Amino acid sequence: MKITQEWLDKWDACEPGQKWFWAQEKRDHLRVVEKLIKEKRLGWANWVIVRGMTRKHFLAYAIYAARQVLDIFEKKYPGDNRPRAAIEAAETCLKKDTPGNRAAAGAAGAAGAAREAVWAAWAAGAAVGAAALAAWAAGAAVGAAALAAWAAGAAAGVKMQLKILFYGLKLLKRKVEP
Repeated sequence: MKITQEWLDKWDACEPGQKWFWAQEKRDHLRVVEKLIKEKRLGWANWVIVRGMTRKHFLAYAIYAARQVLDIFEKKYPGDNRPRAAIEAAETCLKKDTPGNRAAAGAAGAAGAAREAVWAAWAAGAAVGAAALAAWAAGAAVGAAALAAWAAGAAAGVKMQLKILFYGLKLLKRKVEP
């Protein structure tokens, strides 16, 4: 996909991001992300990645990000299975995207319980926040995937952010849905 001014306007790209983009030679979505990663502009890379994804891609991305930090939360709160339940509900929706599965993923049971523990998540590496957002992404929009990926990556550091971003690139390079 080629990034254009219309695309940047559609997604309300920030002025510094637009200035950076227009200084680049490449306009291809994937090349732009690769250049952002190379320049260590990881937040911007995540922003661009999710805006090139289909619904299935960003749901898979959010689930992947949440799974990467689930162990951080479970070590700190061994009896609390809310993040795992939220991730599993989102995975069910990814496998079979029905109105019922979307409702289950966004229901108070999995995602709602996980959202209630978001503040604890930040202290435990953002696993609950990422999981809640993954479940929310099953019934919501692109922003949930961006936030889940970033919450997970930010909690675990640059190495994890890069791992998540490279997974996002892999999803975008696929010609078929995940």
